[in-house]
Amino acid sequence: MKPVYKKIFWVILFSIAMGFMESAVVIYLREIYYSDGFHFPLKPIESSIARVEFFRELASIIMLIAVGYLSGKTKLQRFAYFNLAFAVWDIFYYVFLYIFLGWPESVKTWDILLLVPVPWVGPVWAPCLIALLMIIGSIFIIKEVEKNILYKIKLIYWALLISGALICILSFMWDYLQYSHETTAWSFLSNKNLFCEISNYIPTSFYLSLFLIGFITMLTPVCYLIIEPLIKLKLKINSNK
Repeated sequence: MKPVYKKIFWVILFSIAMGFMESAVVIYLREIYYSDGFHFPLKPIESSIARVEFFRELASIIMLIAVGYLSGKTKLQRFAYFNLAFAVWDIFYYVFLYIFLGWPESVKTWDILLLVPVPWVGPVWAPCLIALLMIIGSIFIIKEVEKNILYKIKLIYWALLISGALICILSFMWDYLQYSHETTAWSFLSNKNLFCEISNYIPTSFYLSLFLIGFITMLTPVCYLIIEPLIKLKLKINSNK
């Protein structure tokens, strides 16, 4: 096995283990706050526990960044390893929750994804679809950098990737923005209970068309990056005939 594949394997294995650790903590929290099963509206969590959760999530991101930094040779490859680790972690978080809790009941089940600057909510399939795209794109970039240490991504592709990501994020926030014009979110400096500002919020609809626009905007440069070397190779073969 080539060294790069070994490194990818160990990064994925690490991320799967992190996914289990994340799901284990959530299992404990749900036993405390949702003994009758997870559902909206979310129950307020004491500020002391919420602060621990905030820093635990921050520590998880730092760990993923560290894995990316230690694994990559260039800034681009380190970023790709980080994205790979993040995406695998995210998917296996749901896998382990399903194994131990039978949740989510389906890929259409609603989940809360983030709280900054306002709650992000959406069906489970949506973040998992983005994670799959991240895995494909990240592995491709990792391999390309191994072949060419000077490998770069064109600015237009970065613009499409960032624009698509922002559109997808907006699609996750859209339902809450329609529910409330309140833009203040819980802070670890606050003495308020976590989720107290959304204690009556129940998601009603997912802005699917907006999400698809964002996803396709991200998908386009990833597909072209993968296809571009094949096109160049074909043109080179034809020119040598």
